[in-house]
Amino acid sequence: MDEDSLSRRRLLGALGTALAGAAAGCTIDSPGMSTETPAETPGAEAGTPAPGSEASGSPAGSVEPDAETGNRQLRDETAEASSAVTDVYREVVDSVAAVRAASPGERAASGTAWVYDEDTLVTNEHVVSGADAVSVFFEATGWLEASVAGTDVYSDLAVVETDGMPETARPLELATVEPPIGTRVVAVGNPFGLTGSISTGVVSGRNRALPAPNGFSIPDAVQTDAPVNPGNSGGPLVDMDGTVVGVVNSGGGDNIGFAISAAMVRRVVPALRSSGNYEHPYMGVSIQEVTPRLAAANGLQVARGLYVHEVVEGGPSEGVLRGTTGTERIDGQQVRAGGDVIVRMGRTDIYGQQTLSTFLALETSPGDTVEVTVLRGGDREQVLLELGARPDPE
Repeated sequence: MDEDSLSRRRLLGALGTALAGAAAGCTIDSPGMSTETPAETPGAEAGTPAPGSEASGSPAGSVEPDAETGNRQLRDETAEASSAVTDVYREVVDSVAAVRAASPGERAASGTAWVYDEDTLVTNEHVVSGADAVSVFFEATGWLEASVAGTDVYSDLAVVETDGMPETARPLELATVEPPIGTRVVAVGNPFGLTGSISTGVVSGRNRALPAPNGFSIPDAVQTDAPVNPGNSGGPLVDMDGTVVGVVNSGGGDNIGFAISAAMVRRVVPALRSSGNYEHPYMGVSIQEVTPRLAAANGLQVARGLYVHEVVEGGPSEGVLRGTTGTERIDGQQVRAGGDVIVRMGRTDIYGQQTLSTFLALETSPGDTVEVTVLRGGDREQVLLELGARPDPE
């Protein structure tokens, strides 16, 4: 896909779809300001010196000592913050490269990559998808030929290899814990081909879902208000220690950008380096979040969990989980009924699609057997489900 063709409007629409129902490992079934004239000071008498007059001992327009101290402190804090961003930039920029990916008959795509180890860089899958020639640009070396070592469309991650990595390009460290909301972050990349650019912001949200093929989603994404534009894709989103908290995926509009989480990178990239691909866990069910109407139709006291509408024939859940068997009329509408309601996977309570999506993506692998707790016919039951591997995109 051509990076420059990514549309924020399309991304927001697709994101809304993903947030409304995409879960990893399972597909989703859709059913002025005013001014006032200052009043005279009460009790003031004629002939009383006004504040700031000679009689008051303080020249008009002067700044009180406390105010001056506050202004100086603000200037110092601003300078300190600016210095911190500069320090992060200097620490990270030599490890960030521009990417150019050429495909037959198409305009070359551009993006960003960052150094993962001595000869490997990480970028987005959509930056290098379908490319037959890839090159990376470092300020210290200029353009270098590169090759795609592995891609994963379901996480939008890719690994690129190159020889002759500059000595100044050190591997960047991946975060081991989720960044708290409000964490200051810096996005380093090549927006619109402007190499070595940075933008700053904070982590403004976590555990977001981004759209992926076949009705699946990329879970656990980081949201930021750092400006992100075409060309930033694949670049690092780092905290003030220069640690990568995410891989920039897309911009969704003014003050909204998204990054693939460091936790997802930790799971996917090693497999891409070793085998060129990554297998995602797969349940083989169509699900939807339990609404009050679904709860009423299925005799549930609380509208919580995930309702199994359909079990994929021949999939991992066939014979283990149950789908819709009929409908009930609720508030004048026909509502699905009879399917299992998933309320727990392993030791994780399932409140909705995001919980399940993140659990499957970060805590399970194909071949794992997971205890699934379901509400079935008014009873709470536990069943064992062996996860499969997600089919390739169609």
